[in-house]
Amino acid sequence: MGRETDPRCFGRAIETVALNSAEPPTEHVAEAVPGQPDFVWPTPRNAYVHVPFCRHRCGYCHFSVLPGRLDLAEPYLDALEAELRVLGSPRPVETLFIGGGTPTRLPPQQLGRLFDLLETALPLATGGELSVEANPEDITPDLVRLLADRGVNRISLGVQSFSAPKLRLLQRSHDRRSACDAVAMAAAKIGNVSIDLIFAVPGETPEAWRSDLATALELPITHLSTYSLTYEKGTEFWSRRSRGEWVTIAEEDDVSMYRDARQLCERAGLRQYEISNFACPGFRCRHNLAYWQGRGWYALGPGAAKFVNGYREVNHRSPTTYLRRLQEGRSPVAESERITPTQWACERAAFGVRMLDGIDLEEIRRDTGICVATLRGRAIRECVERGWLSVAGSHYRLTDAGLLMADGVATAFL
Repeated sequence: MGRETDPRCFGRAIETVALNSAEPPTEHVAEAVPGQPDFVWPTPRNAYVHVPFCRHRCGYCHFSVLPGRLDLAEPYLDALEAELRVLGSPRPVETLFIGGGTPTRLPPQQLGRLFDLLETALPLATGGELSVEANPEDITPDLVRLLADRGVNRISLGVQSFSAPKLRLLQRSHDRRSACDAVAMAAAKIGNVSIDLIFAVPGETPEAWRSDLATALELPITHLSTYSLTYEKGTEFWSRRSRGEWVTIAEEDDVSMYRDARQLCERAGLRQYEISNFACPGFRCRHNLAYWQGRGWYALGPGAAKFVNGYREVNHRSPTTYLRRLQEGRSPVAESERITPTQWACERAAFGVRMLDGIDLEEIRRDTGICVATLRGRAIRECVERGWLSVAGSHYRLTDAGLLMADGVATAFL
């Protein structure tokens, strides 16, 4: 599936502790922070649900998926229902993102049950954003009608490319025509359509990438996420590169492709608002903004990472282990860490600086009681001196040069 949103990335910057509790899942009650009597963790108003089913695992995919195992759809929904019960009373949310995997691989009956469970446990506020990930080959008039009828008002399609050779290399099962048709069908019924594209695959040229972008920008999309191909350890692509079967493209071509995405999207009216994300006015992904702004979120399903009441917890990555634990009345949580206000402040700055609007360290200080500008002052000054950050009072934002060094800038805040 696509990579538009992956909350697990927020756990990679920290060291986590494995839990092997045999007790049922428990919820951490909102509490004040010792030494800061007026500090209470914010109540999450966002939720992510991971649905692990896929037709097959693509060679670059490192997510928690169950290729071709729809026989486990009902056990998965039973497990998800058990995990939702831990929330107790319904938790209203402003954004709900159903990702995967490919949620739309579920047959209509199971997909309907999924929506029933979520409508009860995580009711969407009026005007809220309900996103669903899908692959182009799954899109049919009946499916988009079902999604629209269940309140889906944003769909994210894992297109990745329109080029036949590139699609074969990426092991995608759709073609240019079916991708374009899927976007058109989704736009006609749901309206708010986002697509993912991958660039910098072996052998790709900047000219070929510009062709992919041109095709995408001619379609009725409101949002575009672009990603340079990454090689995650444990994936097929990682192994092929390690064996010397593949040679990554030149760094200057990778940079050129990124700059082309920025330029062409701007011309087409999709403004860049985060390192990898572009949107028409009024169509930024509100769910992703909640991650980057560190507001806290619920997360359910295998491999899902939540941040609730000062605790970051990650469910077991193996879908079958996730199912088994919940079937046995045990917690699905595999990793847990209590976050300090200092960690929260630094991570809010590190992830927030990815947004082109930048971050206000005074606002973070008011929310957390921590002055990141003082705590990380030396590293931040180095980023400013190198021309990666611009400063206006307490507001910091990436420069054009800093966009290419965003990981280093984020590390400075951490």
